[in-house]
Amino acid sequence: MARDSLYEIHDSRFVHLIVSSARLEELYSGCRWAEGPVWFNDANQLLWSDIPNQRMLRWTPEGGVSVFRQPSNFANGHTRDRQGRLVSCEHGARRVTRTEVDGSITVLADSHQGRKLNAPNDVVVRSDGTVWFTDPTYGILSDYEGYKSQPEQATRNVYRLDPATGGLDAVVTDFNQPNGLAFSPDEKTLYVADSGASHDDVLPRHIRAFDVVDGRRLANGRVFAVIDKGIPDGIRIDTAGNLWSSAGDGVHCFAPDGTRLGKILVPQTVANLTFGGPRRNRLFIAATNSLYSIYVTATGA
Repeated sequence: MARDSLYEIHDSRFVHLIVSSARLEELYSGCRWAEGPVWFNDANQLLWSDIPNQRMLRWTPEGGVSVFRQPSNFANGHTRDRQGRLVSCEHGARRVTRTEVDGSITVLADSHQGRKLNAPNDVVVRSDGTVWFTDPTYGILSDYEGYKSQPEQATRNVYRLDPATGGLDAVVTDFNQPNGLAFSPDEKTLYVADSGASHDDVLPRHIRAFDVVDGRRLANGRVFAVIDKGIPDGIRIDTAGNLWSSAGDGVHCFAPDGTRLGKILVPQTVANLTFGGPRRNRLFIAATNSLYSIYVTATGA
């Protein structure tokens, strides 16, 4: 293993995914817990959550940082749908919402089988328009990142929502704390982080992979990779199928076969990340109090 102050190289393939001369840039500091970055290429802006401060922030290369929405209902993870609209997970209202072009908010899901969701955490949209999200209990454990409440769901699930019909299905129900999720480039595999070790060290700190069956069901769940420092939270995939995961010591990169290729070391615990910039080769990293970025040679899927 080769190491410098910024990178750990565990496999020679990682050398071709990083820019050796690039440096980690701190774009903003002042969050209580930074999360959920999402890139808008058409607006040349990044949005992300500062959960305990009940706000969503905006960063642009020209204008720096401003407040996008406050209060935010303790919003956590975000993505965009196939029409470019913002889709968000809200701890406070225990729901998944969509921000329309006119700024109004549509509730996509807030209950399952007549009971409130736990606290939707992270979300992705498949090419068929279906919305897949995780529902751990982090947002109801205390009043810091939501409102302390008892869970109404018996399990902590991964859901598939069909916005056209409103149908909501629990596609996996055996997670300790399902967290970040991402599809492989061909959408044949869904990766989901289990961050159960955040509150109990004997619980999982791994990422699972599932086969996507007919775009509706998940099968053949297996452990894809284990995080050796901290826990996996947000994850992203590049166009070559490599998985980039948040971790306690930075960002870990795994090959499609599960081999850890290397790490980008970050001074603070990383919660989430996304690819952005005009060519999707700039990694934006939400890490505890700060938003960082670094250029890579990988391209976000």
